[in-house]
Amino acid sequence: MNELIKKELQKCAADGKITCAVARKIAEDLGAPYKEVGQAANELGIRIKDCQLGCF
Repeated sequence: MNELIKKELQKCAADGKITCAVARKIAEDLGAPYKEVGQAANELGIRIKDCQLGCF
């Protein structure tokens, strides 16, 4: 699952950043916990911006 999450994050990240809304959508589409998506983003050096709920 982690590799699939990383693939989606890399596909959606622009300039090493991704919005909170997009990160949440990735988590929901893949049925993964927000925390797992956040950890994968950290491993890839992708920053989550415009966080709306404090999930990441």
